[in-house]
Amino acid sequence: MTVPPDGQPDATSVLLPGPWTHRDVSANGISLHTAEAGEGPLVLLLHGFPQFWWAWRAQLTALSAAGFRVVAPDLRGYGASDKPPRGYDLPTAAADVAALVRALGERDAVLVGHDWGALVAWTTAALHPRSVRRLVVLSMAHPRRLRAGMADAAQRRAFRYFLGAQLPRLPERRLTRADDDPVAELLRDWSGPAWTQAPGFAEAVDRYRSAARIPQAAYGSMEYFRWAGRSQLRPDGLRYARRMAAPISAPTLQLHGELDGCVLPATAAGSGRYVAGAYEWRELPGRGHFLPEEAPDEISAAIADWAR
Repeated sequence: MTVPPDGQPDATSVLLPGPWTHRDVSANGISLHTAEAGEGPLVLLLHGFPQFWWAWRAQLTALSAAGFRVVAPDLRGYGASDKPPRGYDLPTAAADVAALVRALGERDAVLVGHDWGALVAWTTAALHPRSVRRLVVLSMAHPRRLRAGMADAAQRRAFRYFLGAQLPRLPERRLTRADDDPVAELLRDWSGPAWTQAPGFAEAVDRYRSAARIPQAAYGSMEYFRWAGRSQLRPDGLRYARRMAAPISAPTLQLHGELDGCVLPATAAGSGRYVAGAYEWRELPGRGHFLPEEAPDEISAAIADWAR
């Protein structure tokens, strides 16, 4: 990990070595950092909060070995990707993904998203259907189902971090404060107990804590939350909600942890009503919110099977 003399990590701290290649790709007017491995049909992996591309390290290895070209980008505002002052709404993030598919020289991709990456994936499949050959959604309800689910008191309690993120500046300070460990707290609260006791959990906390402290990374991650909350009654948010009523034609696999402490299974389970293509729902017993890391072999196998 690269840490400059002032002790604050910079964007190079996420360029972790492994059986993958790092590069920057220009898409939709910004530069997106990607980690890539393998050859074959394109599988695009979109991470969630508070993570970066490294959340898919197991899938990069397993899916490339299974005969796929696997690309895991840092979303705008995260990791080593650009961190512009604006553009953290879901339509813009989806346009980033559609442009990235084209920039990678492909017509479409198997799109896999987790958490906020899954919201981006749902949105890309609805607004840019030609870019999405097949869709895999992890740990996230369809945006319209999530919006409806907020009427439930249990889901509001589970999503209290989202509500707290609506404040200006304070959420960034909380996420990056040196005298506390908010990243560890989030990962523990939303995960199943097995992963939090596993040897790799401490390393994951360290990686994500460091990535959150990259200059402007905390701002970018909070802006996604703020747009989603503040746009609910604004014209852009209402327009987005209407557009997301379009049925998704891509065959869709939705995987959700039984113990997800962020998006409750009952909230996510109704998402199939927005899928016109083939659809399958699977609930994973004993797993929480961070499925790519809590159940890496199971998730890799499920993606590979669905991608074929």
